[in-house]
Amino acid sequence: VLYRQASEGNGAFPSARSEGELTQSYAGSKENKCADCGKSFTQRSSLVRHEKTHTGEKPHQCLECGRSFNQRSILTWHERTHTGEKPYKCFQCGKSFRHKSALLRHEKMEAGERPYKCSHCGKGFIQKSNFFIHERIHTSEKPYLCSDCGKSFVQQWHLLVHKMIHKQETSHECSTYGK
Repeated sequence: VLYRQASEGNGAFPSARSEGELTQSYAGSKENKCADCGKSFTQRSSLVRHEKTHTGEKPHQCLECGRSFNQRSILTWHERTHTGEKPYKCFQCGKSFRHKSALLRHEKMEAGERPYKCSHCGKGFIQKSNFFIHERIHTSEKPYLCSDCGKSFVQQWHLLVHKMIHKQETSHECSTYGK
């Protein structure tokens, strides 16, 4: 439910729309749209966070190494690489993790849980992203295209590694003859 702060007193009250209208208008809808790329978000805070990817704004700086981040939470994750802090512990085996997501992934592995099943071969995956990448083996989809040579790749990081080859080729070019 959307609330506005009361101008007098210390209470909060629902905005001009009734609670029923709010539920109809905002429940599950994506009202917050990025002006740069058109991506929609259900929460305004998610849109604001996303918009920083377009502006390049990175207001959160690591005091240890100077790297900057667009989100405070990502800085906190990064800082753990310096401190070695691993606050998330598996109660089954005692192994510790820097990030809660890594612990959850580990717990699913320990439980043998693989909720994402390939309809082509039956292989199971813990993470949805790995499942989607795997499916491309069966569909032959290669959505990441090199703008220099036209070669395409299943995964974005394969394209990034490939682009390094083109950078190395151009860095050895003779400035006089272009060879």
